[in-house]
Amino acid sequence: MPTDTVARRLPAPLYPAISVGLLLLAWDQAVRWLQIPDYLLPPPEAVFRSLADGFLTGTLWPHIGATLLNTVAAFAVGSVLAVALGALLAESETFERFVYPLLVGLQATPKVALGPILLVWFGFGAASKIVLVALVCFFPLFVNTINGIRRTDPELLEACRAFSASRGFLLWHVKLPAALGDIFSGLQIGVSLALIGAVVGEFLSAQRGLGFLIASSSVSMSLATMFAGVLLLAVTGLAGVETVRAIHKRVVFWHPMLRGR
Repeated sequence: MPTDTVARRLPAPLYPAISVGLLLLAWDQAVRWLQIPDYLLPPPEAVFRSLADGFLTGTLWPHIGATLLNTVAAFAVGSVLAVALGALLAESETFERFVYPLLVGLQATPKVALGPILLVWFGFGAASKIVLVALVCFFPLFVNTINGIRRTDPELLEACRAFSASRGFLLWHVKLPAALGDIFSGLQIGVSLALIGAVVGEFLSAQRGLGFLIASSSVSMSLATMFAGVLLLAVTGLAGVETVRAIHKRVVFWHPMLRGR
C-alpha cells in the first residue's frame, strides 16, 4: 500500500503529535550525547517537571490567567476597531485619503517604542498592555477587511441595487458576509500577534503573566522555567488559532473549501 494512502488514514491530530515526539526525542538525545549543561539547554524532562510543579503548587495559574485576560480583552478591542475602521475606509475614499497614511505610519512604528509612552499615559496596570496588544493585532485584520469588502462580486452588488438596496444594506448584508473569509484570515494572524504583544507588554512592566515569568526566570538563570513559559505560550497561541479556525468553519459554512474539509 502506498505511503500516502496510509498517511491519509491516520487521524489528523496524530501528524503534529508525531512531529512533536520526534522533536522531543532529538532534543533529549542531543542534550545527552553532546553533554550540554542544564544552564544552556535543559533536557525535556526538566522542563516538564517544572511545568508539573508549577501546576501542582498553583504558581503558574496566575501567570496564565493574566496573559489570557490581557490577550483576549485586547484582541476583542483591536478586532472590533479593525473591522469598523476597515469597513468605513473601504466605503469612503475621502476617509481613506485622510486616515490610511496615518495608520500605515502607526503600523510601521515599532510597538516596543510605544511601550514607555503607553505606560506614562495608561499606567502600569492592565490598560497599557491592552492598548499595546490592540495596536499590535489591529493592522492585519484592518487590511484584510478592506480587501475582502472591495472584492465583493460587482454583479451581486448591481443585482441588489436594482432592487433599490441602500448603501447600509449592501455593507451589512452583502459586503461584510462576502468579506468574512478575509476577516477570519486576519483574525488568525491577529491571535498570534496579540499573544506576542501581551508578552512584550509583560516584559516592559508587569507583576504577573507568562512574559513576566520568563523575564524573572532569566534573572535567576532558571532555564527550565523559561522553557516551560515558552511552551505554554506556544500551546496558548495554537489553541487561539485553532479556536478561530473552528469558528470560521461554523460561520462561513458556505465556502467550498471549508465544506470540503
